[in-house]
Amino acid sequence: MRIDYRVYLVTSGAGRSTIAVAARAARGGAGVVQVRLKGASDWERLDLVCRVADAVGRANPDTHVLVDDDVAVAGLAMRMGYHVHGVHVGAEDTPPRVAREMLGPEAVIGVTTGTLDLVRRANEDADVIDYVGAGPFRKTPTKDSGREPLGLQGYPALVAATLMPIVAIGDVQPADVRGLAATGVAGVAMVRGIMAARDPEAVVRKALADFDAGRAARPGGVSP
Repeated sequence: MRIDYRVYLVTSGAGRSTIAVAARAARGGAGVVQVRLKGASDWERLDLVCRVADAVGRANPDTHVLVDDDVAVAGLAMRMGYHVHGVHVGAEDTPPRVAREMLGPEAVIGVTTGTLDLVRRANEDADVIDYVGAGPFRKTPTKDSGREPLGLQGYPALVAATLMPIVAIGDVQPADVRGLAATGVAGVAMVRGIMAARDPEAVVRKALADFDAGRAARPGGVSP
């Protein structure tokens, strides 16, 4: 399965604006939309996932929709036939091998990392993981990972060590995209940079162009 990780939206909120922004980001070319809804019931999470998936699928069938943390909700939405493709799990969530067993061979599974040790540990499950998220890029007000920010200088070593595509995450803003692309990551995940934008579609289109420019500036002009 070919997945475009270059611009990856992580949603916030649960209202109509969340669904609308996700659809507009997909229309702009975002390759992945991860639906994140902390502190909600299973039903509330499933309802939001299905509504986002429906809107994103209509806006851009090529955009993959993932569920944050909740493998059961992701699996149910997939079995119900919604435009949902998998899950992103953290260190305290369902282990990736269990997630693969639950979701099947076609599902997309992402795992949170952020240190060289965590990337190497994820490599042990490279046969069941599609990509790793690595961060935080900088300290973020939305999630405290307990890890020190990587900054631009932290990513090349992780890229060199991984067996999978790396997506940078952690208060990434549109202005950071070109520099991050030059480090060799496969993509950048943004929350506020897209969710709070006046024109999310335009932000995504610009970010895609900036990512390609940053990638081209790398030695050899390619990204892993």
